[in-house]
Amino acid sequence: MYRQRRLNMKRLSCGVAVLCAASASAYAQSSVTLYGIIDEGITYTSNQKGHSNWQLQSGGASISRWGFRGVEDLGGGLKTIFVLESGFDPSTGNLGNNGALFGRSAYVGIASRYGTVTFGRQYDEMANLLSKTNAGLNWSVYLAHLNDVDNAAGVNRINNAVRYASPVIAGFTAEGLYSFGGVAGQFSTNSVKSFGLSYANGPLYAAAAYTYIKDPLASVFGGVVPNAIAFSAYVPHAQSQQIWGTGAQYNFGKATLGLQYTSTRFGNAFEGADVRFDNYEANLGYQIRPDVFAGVVYIYTHGKLDATDQSPIYRAVGLFSDYILSKRTDIYLVAQLQKAGGSATQSQITNISAPSSGATQTIVHIGLRHKF
Repeated sequence: MYRQRRLNMKRLSCGVAVLCAASASAYAQSSVTLYGIIDEGITYTSNQKGHSNWQLQSGGASISRWGFRGVEDLGGGLKTIFVLESGFDPSTGNLGNNGALFGRSAYVGIASRYGTVTFGRQYDEMANLLSKTNAGLNWSVYLAHLNDVDNAAGVNRINNAVRYASPVIAGFTAEGLYSFGGVAGQFSTNSVKSFGLSYANGPLYAAAAYTYIKDPLASVFGGVVPNAIAFSAYVPHAQSQQIWGTGAQYNFGKATLGLQYTSTRFGNAFEGADVRFDNYEANLGYQIRPDVFAGVVYIYTHGKLDATDQSPIYRAVGLFSDYILSKRTDIYLVAQLQKAGGSATQSQITNISAPSSGATQTIVHIGLRHKF
């Protein structure tokens, strides 16, 4: 009797152990991660409406944010994924993205060997694919093209969007996004379409993307006119915004060379005619030591107002350096000089709230960034 009881107890213990192991295994297949970045620093601007300015400013290298990302293994190669990400300003504690709680990203989707489908607030393909080849997202938002007129640095996201990304096939990935306008009886009103193709093979990355936006003020800018002296006057009247571009990046050991071209056209935006901005960028980064990085970028922007034949021109040279203190913390320095020419008479560097009173504007920003 005693021996039988011991045998039963052993079987029970083994059963419990198996159940616990199975439970632990199932738990390991699902995860939720809390993450974020706090980026804060001091900015000097040479000319804001005729005066120099010193200010505490967030987001010099990375926009401050916090968020959740999660994945659940459904079996059979299927996974549920989600991201909820909120931007904020540590200088004041205020929410970014016009006060939206999860204004950076908010989506859920399914991933499989056939690709990934996601639903919610997301990047368009200009930001998702081309940002990898420019300095505006990789190094600093100050180095974006003309207040991110092409969204290649990802300042804007797209609401009500369905997005598909294919699996990698021989180095190629195809992606597409469609945003529902949400107007009853008018399926395409305020809609957004975006497509892109990327290629990655060893040290080479290349991509091309296209985005078409109907009524950009309502569908992308949320009814708020962007604070950008170069194109803010055209956004409220534009019936459409078309953006296309291509870019490539090549790694030469410690050095990385990036080239990018984009074009943004605001349809019927000024006196019944189009307004266009073409951006050309070349950037070169170098890993001096494992803990020290430096880069230089040149950006040339050529505009065209079809109604008047005017051509605003902007030239910018930027420098970026980064010193890594630990796996999570670094200090960095950004400097940029922007000069307006042609029919343009004022400069305004991205992330600076006021334009210059004359043709040039210079900024120097030193910041501290911590990732968690």
